Amino acid sequence: MPKRSVAYKACLARIPDPARAYPLAEAIGLLKQMGEVKAGKSYKGARKRKGFDQTVELVMHLGIDPKQADQMIRGAVSLPKGIGATKRVIAFCPEEMAAEAKAAGAVDAGADELIKKVAEGWTDFDVAVAHPQLMSKVGKLGKVLGPQGKMPSPKAGTVSPDIPQAVREYAAGKLEYRNDAGGNIHAVVGKMSFDAADLQANIEAFIDHIRKARPSTARGQYIRKVSICATMTPGVQVEVG
Repeated sequence: MPKRSVAYKACLARIPDPARAYPLAEAIGLLKQMGEVKAGKSYKGARKRKGFDQTVELVMHLGIDPKQADQMIRGAVSLPKGIGATKRVIAFCPEEMAAEAKAAGAVDAGADELIKKVAEGWTDFDVAVAHPQLMSKVGKLGKVLGPQGKMPSPKAGTVSPDIPQAVREYAAGKLEYRNDAGGNIHAVVGKMSFDAADLQANIEAFIDHIRKARPSTARGQYIRKVSICATMTPGVQVEVG
């Protein structure tokens, strides 16, 4: 069993019953209470740790078979209240679109020169979007971008004919998601500093989005378990209707 910090144990004590699933509003309230726990010195003589705005994450365990290609859950979604973070986006696009892509927020944009730059190892960005016309060339970057999860993909929504709009959405924090080998989906849904109502709006929007993405071949209970946590807190289970 992993050793837990004093702060973690103090957070866990704020949850009346860790095994219980709580209504969403109540679960967010418990998370907010845990966010008030201050990290102290971890050992004698240590400097006191500074507080920071913790990231809030949602985890959903789904009733899918991850080994079946037709049951994979993957895509992208913009949450109504944002996620409290921006992303560095590049755009593979025809040269005549490059200036507009940069005006929309891309850190770099273009065709052959940008493709060459990335092929040579430059990956100082978070998301790559691509115009469909460029995919025959961008496909050659699979060995560079694939392992980092940055390869543009129609399923993820990062291949689009409307490059400026794609850049704006991803720069503002549009979420890409995909299930893992255990049938779980992890998603950032905001920051601890968000109002409870804003966190609730984001969480409800994401759950509803995943509910609508249910594969037709999935059998039995689809959404089996949902929990929320912050960077330094235990998870709180959420009731799902």
